[in-house]
Order: sequence, then structure tokens, then C-alpha cells
Amino acid sequence: MSPSTVHSVKPFYRIASIPGDGIGTEITQAAVQVLQKLADAHGTFQFDFTHFDWSSKNYLERGWYMPEDGLEQLKKHDAIYFGAVGWPNVPDHISLWGLILPIRKALNQYVNVRPTRILAGTSSPLANCSRDDLDWVIVRENSEGEYSGQGGTSHEHSPHAVATEVSIFTQVGIERITRFAFETARSRPRKKLTMVTKSNAQRHGMVLWDRVFYEVAKEYPDVEHDKMLVDAMTVRMVLHPETLDTIVATNLHADILSDLAAALSGSIGIAPSSNLDPTRKNPSMFEPIHGSAPDIAGKGIANPVGAFWSAAEMVRWLGAEEAADVLMKAIENVTGAGVRTKDLSGSSNTQEVTDAVCAEVEKILKK
Repeated sequence: MSPSTVHSVKPFYRIASIPGDGIGTEITQAAVQVLQKLADAHGTFQFDFTHFDWSSKNYLERGWYMPEDGLEQLKKHDAIYFGAVGWPNVPDHISLWGLILPIRKALNQYVNVRPTRILAGTSSPLANCSRDDLDWVIVRENSEGEYSGQGGTSHEHSPHAVATEVSIFTQVGIERITRFAFETARSRPRKKLTMVTKSNAQRHGMVLWDRVFYEVAKEYPDVEHDKMLVDAMTVRMVLHPETLDTIVATNLHADILSDLAAALSGSIGIAPSSNLDPTRKNPSMFEPIHGSAPDIAGKGIANPVGAFWSAAEMVRWLGAEEAADVLMKAIENVTGAGVRTKDLSGSSNTQEVTDAVCAEVEKILKK
């Protein structure tokens, strides 16, 4: 989608903000503060935020997360910034299927990109793992596979309950995510792509996944590629992180592996994600992957770095690449200076990290 203009002076980006639940509200507030500072200091664009209070608290009061025209409201924006959804008194499958999964599916956000690297001033729990050893991009199929929502339950309230969960793999879906992954790998220095599968045991959908992958691979002779079974992949990520670069996997496999990747890079609190519609016919959505974290909600100690990194990815997707680079530099300058939350072995709170990143953005852009 193209940005709008105000009096033909500065482009402004219309952002739908969905803070959600728990620390989602805290890190969204922090991200908005940083984005406004970035826009003000950069001076070439501005943001227009619309906040949607589609939370679990409201769900319990009114019986729904999004209103019936919620998706149409979102389509009026250039991008969506999402905090987190989920709360203990609402079953997770209700909160997910009531909010984030319908957005991903209806807005054709079939690509989920999750970059992972060790930030300045932080370290991996892996012994002797350097910043050069762990710098990955995980490309997750985001619209079908194990999260298709197909299946059902019969005899639900009896000792003979039967439930089916049908994974849907289509040639079109596999081909488009594979091609996106190859393009991503081609754009990176190492030009290396690892495909994750489980075709030894899942003999239909995953065999199709493998076949389509190798067909698409013929179009990218300049990209080195290899294949890993998902269980062996967890071992490789831990023992040989330096052998990996770009990774493509199914909806479920990439969901799990990206959490492991975040932990190996230092903390799940720093990990970003982008839910992309590569056709740009619909707004894409950007969110940290850490979830609503009810155990630390309201304490002011949540790590906002994943939120800031997600915001930087949003800015990059909108076309302001230089500004995105500024934000990422500011984040790493701050973590490198030791201003970090507890999960990164620091003592700063959410607001202190946020203020430090804002100050660093201004400092960088004044040079």
C-alpha cells in the first residue's frame, strides 16, 4: 500500500495499533514512543496511529475480539502493529482464533519472517557462540500447514472423544513460501538456505513440501541449499549454529524453531516478526514473538527490544529503509552500552530502555 500525504509535504503512514493483552500493551506503548521519536527526528515522514482495543478483557465483557467489520477497518491502514494476545482466563485457542490468526489469513499474510542474531552487548547461552556464528532469518509459512484450522471433534463430552487436526499443504502455498525463502537467501551474503521437513514420518503433506522445494530450487542455482528433519534441526541449531543462515519451514515447525532461535540469541524478549502480504494488496503486520507474559505484566520490566526491532522491520517494509537502519543502530548502541532489562542480564526497566533508545535515535540523526 502507498503512504498517504498531508498537504503534499511529508508522507505519513497510517498504522493500526493492536496492543492486545499483558505486556503487549506496555511494549506497544514503548514502540509508539520510539516510532514517533524516529519520525520527528528523521523529519521525512510521520505516523498516524489508530489504536484498537481488541483485548481479552473486552472479549470477556462483550463476547468478541474484533467487530464484524474489523478486517475492513484494518485494510484502511498501511501497516498493523500488534502487541500480544492471550490471558489465563481465556483459552488460548479462542484468543488466537479470535484475533491474530484471522488477520493473518484474511489479509493474505502468508509469509512470516523472523530474523535472529546476537545483539551488541549481549551473549548467547551457547558456549563460544559469537555474533558471526548466529545470524539467521527464519521464513515461516504463515497461512496453511498445521495451523489450517481444519478438523473437528466428535463425542466431545464422552470417554470416547475423537479429535482430528488436518494439516493442509498445497502446491501453491509451498511454492510461494519457498520462492520467498530463496529470494531472501539470495539477498544475504552467504546465499544459503536450509529447508526443514518431517517427510520421513509425514508421508503425504511433507513429501509434497519436499518435492515442491526441490523444483523451485532449480530456479536458484546461485543459492546453496540443504535439507534437515525438524528434530535433527534442533540439534544443529544448538551444536552448529555457524552452519545456518536462512531457514524455511512449515507453520508449526518454524513457530517452534524460531522460539529456540530467540533463546539461543539471548532472550525471546528481543525477537521480532513480520507477517507479510508480499503482493502489498493488504497491510502487513509486525509483532514481537514473546507473547503476553501474564507473569510479568504490569511490572514495567518487559523487554521492549523485540517490539522496537519489529517496529524497525515495519519501517523498512513501508519503504523508509534508512530510518529503519537508524533505529536498529540505536537499539544496538543501547544494548551495547549496558542499558538492558533483566532477561538480558541488565537492571533497566521498560521505560528506561525506551528512553535510552529515543535519545540514541536523536543523537544519531543529529550527527
